[in-house]
Amino acid sequence: MIDAKEIKNDMPVITTGAEQFAEVDHLVGPDVIKLKKDASGTHHYIPLSWVISTEGGRVKVNRTLSQVKEDWGADEAACQVTAARH
Repeated sequence: MIDAKEIKNDMPVITTGAEQFAEVDHLVGPDVIKLKKDASGTHHYIPLSWVISTEGGRVKVNRTLSQVKEDWGADEAACQVTAARH
């Protein structure tokens, strides 16, 4: 797993297909990433366990865009439930 210290605020977040879908707002605790608000004004949360690299100043997750949108959480608690399932 990636060291949380490698994740920085404002880093782009990309899918396995290199599609950017968000930017890091900040880390919430040791294992949750809060994303900046999307176009609808909603923050989303993803588990650190999804992150497979931080090369090139980008956070790359082990999900396609459709998987991300299906699995990300609207709050920290939902994110932790999602992480536990995967």
